[in-house]
Amino acid sequence: MSRFAPTALALCGLAARSLGWRPHEFWAATPAELATSLGLLAPGAADPGLDRQALKRLMEHDNGR
Repeated sequence: MSRFAPTALALCGLAARSLGWRPHEFWAATPAELATSLGLLAPGAADPGLDRQALKRLMEHDNGR
């Protein structure tokens, strides 16, 4: 888990430079949306494994602690 923060920061910077996203736009996007926006995943090409609804449930669970 200690590698999450540096990776997230790097991806946030990449999204800012490449896509013009502000931090709140980066954090509101799902991993699949980020990958698709960066051209790493064609829409519908593969199962992203984590959709927006699943991410929302995980976030709600984490905030409940």
